[in-house]
Amino acid sequence: MKVVALAGGVGGAKLADGLAQILEADKFKVIVNTGDDFDHFGLRICPDLDTVCYTLAGLANLETGWGRKNETWNAFESMDELGGPTWFRLGDRDLGTHLERTRLLAEGSSLSEVTARFCRSWGIKSSVLPMSDAHIPTRVYTDQGEMAFQEYFVQYACQPQVSGFAFVGVETAQPAPGVLDAIRDADILVICPSNPWVSIDPILAVPGIKEAIYSESNRLRVIAVSPIISGQAVKGPAAKMYHELGLQPSALNVAKHYGARSNAGLLTGFVFDEQDVDQDAEIAGLGIRTLVINTLMRSKADRNRLAGEVVAFGRSLTGG
Repeated sequence: MKVVALAGGVGGAKLADGLAQILEADKFKVIVNTGDDFDHFGLRICPDLDTVCYTLAGLANLETGWGRKNETWNAFESMDELGGPTWFRLGDRDLGTHLERTRLLAEGSSLSEVTARFCRSWGIKSSVLPMSDAHIPTRVYTDQGEMAFQEYFVQYACQPQVSGFAFVGVETAQPAPGVLDAIRDADILVICPSNPWVSIDPILAVPGIKEAIYSESNRLRVIAVSPIISGQAVKGPAAKMYHELGLQPSALNVAKHYGARSNAGLLTGFVFDEQDVDQDAEIAGLGIRTLVINTLMRSKADRNRLAGEVVAFGRSLTGG
């Protein structure tokens, strides 16, 4: 049973880690959002890729949800003393990642080649694939003007009201090497509990990815795990975005966002938290099989438990 996951952010990284723990390395691959990527101090920063890789490698800072554990801040503090911009914090260990990535990219390596090299260095056995080697920055339309995603997310702390998103250059981008093969070879595709608007939609917008999912409609089982529990996002601005886009943040609306495979959407199955069990009938009414369980991942054991339940649910479904 081969599994491929689409992931971005802390929730996506946690479930990806759970899947990596319970599946053989050659049976699991994760495709990661790169719409968050941006250049800062001349360095290519890949927040979602790094969060997923640090988590899989056991290097993640569990307190912040981003960056590396046992971090120091000497370079950042020196830069601050000199009056440099401090809105995006870069720890010393994390800075090493960005320095080496930028050097390798400048020498002609692709982002997927750099990511594979880092995974080998960090002892990550499962394949981690950026959605594309092309730079596809997410732009956020807000009541304070259009801005880069990291400006919205970090510099302005998600305070501006959003009205939409754009993935610049996605129309001419291609999936990174291995992405389409990972989808075509998979039995189960898991959409992790990541922000649908800015973590998963950028992946699905890359030409060829949705087509690969649909081409396997007779076999591939596509399961999403809701990032919304009881009207709130476990982490991040997803619930706020739903409100500002005129939608109630709910498991039901996450399911509607992706849609049922039987009705030109993506999902064969949908996993959501037991706190939202009252939405089960409506979600099932969309033509999507449901699994209502505890989806909170507070510990490593929770990640593995949820991953096991998602895979078991996938095994019980038929594709298409």
